[in-house]
Amino acid sequence: MSLRTVEREVRHLRRELEAEARATIRFETPPGKQLQIDFGERRAMIGDENVKVYLFVATLGYSRRLYVWPFRNERQESWFAGVEGAFRHFGGVTEEVLLDNDRGLVAHHNRLTREVEFNARLHAFAKHWRFRPRACAPYRARTKGKDERGVGYVKKNAIAGRQFESWPALEAHLEEWVRDVADQRVHGTTGEVPMERFRRAEASALRSIADVPPFEMARELVRKVQADCVIEIDSNAYSVPWRLIGESVRVVIVGGMLRVSHAGCEVAVHRRCFGRCERVMDPVHLDGVVGFGPKARAGIAPGSEPTSSPELLRPLLEYERLVGGRW
Repeated sequence: MSLRTVEREVRHLRRELEAEARATIRFETPPGKQLQIDFGERRAMIGDENVKVYLFVATLGYSRRLYVWPFRNERQESWFAGVEGAFRHFGGVTEEVLLDNDRGLVAHHNRLTREVEFNARLHAFAKHWRFRPRACAPYRARTKGKDERGVGYVKKNAIAGRQFESWPALEAHLEEWVRDVADQRVHGTTGEVPMERFRRAEASALRSIADVPPFEMARELVRKVQADCVIEIDSNAYSVPWRLIGESVRVVIVGGMLRVSHAGCEVAVHRRCFGRCERVMDPVHLDGVVGFGPKARAGIAPGSEPTSSPELLRPLLEYERLVGGRW
């Protein structure tokens, strides 16, 4: 018997297996039950640069209302910021959040037993906001189909073919698009306008977020001070006192602030940048360097109040007096 004959004989079996793998039972959730979240990637012209944008998309399971926000990356902190933004946008928390098997969220997911081990910080985040995390089945994104379709809708309808003057312009566009387009369209599955369906049944079913503060997740890093008196974080440069050139410093990022310490003392504080290739300089960090000082920096507008440790900014003359001569 030839191979071609065997293939013809089992053709109907292959079709049945393919159909079984693709078969999906639509699962509708009651109001306030579930929020589905996911990231999608799309390149967009921002200014004169072709930038990869990571689009966080959250979809309410019942009303199909969307929340969309752009990020520079898909790290754990971006997932958490996206979920918090969705809760505040919708004005409440769902009972559960259905998420992808991203390594920043799920430590392990057994494909056969469906046993899930969530990341420890995700557990803390879920406890803070009082929702139950659920992971979709590995390699079966259709279990999160509402949001998968939402991501595609955002890419094609909100982003494709558009240019933006700046990152804030992109954020403003997405806010306007969600409000005026996504919330007001007639949804293909429900046959209703998402905002109307939300106001009628889902808004009152969400758990209130009144008096719930943001989840403060600190990110800790170690960086070496470069020769130009800066440390680099996420492609942006932040100044530190010049005397620490070549030293390793500890960086803690929390609440939009970046704090730098060395030998247990805080030596610099900066507001965190969310752009790319930006330089944040505190002129005080260059005091004592040839060509810098009160007169040299008189025309420089500092970005923030000096926050460096006084011990690290002492004039060299004081040390010369202590050792009894020049060094």
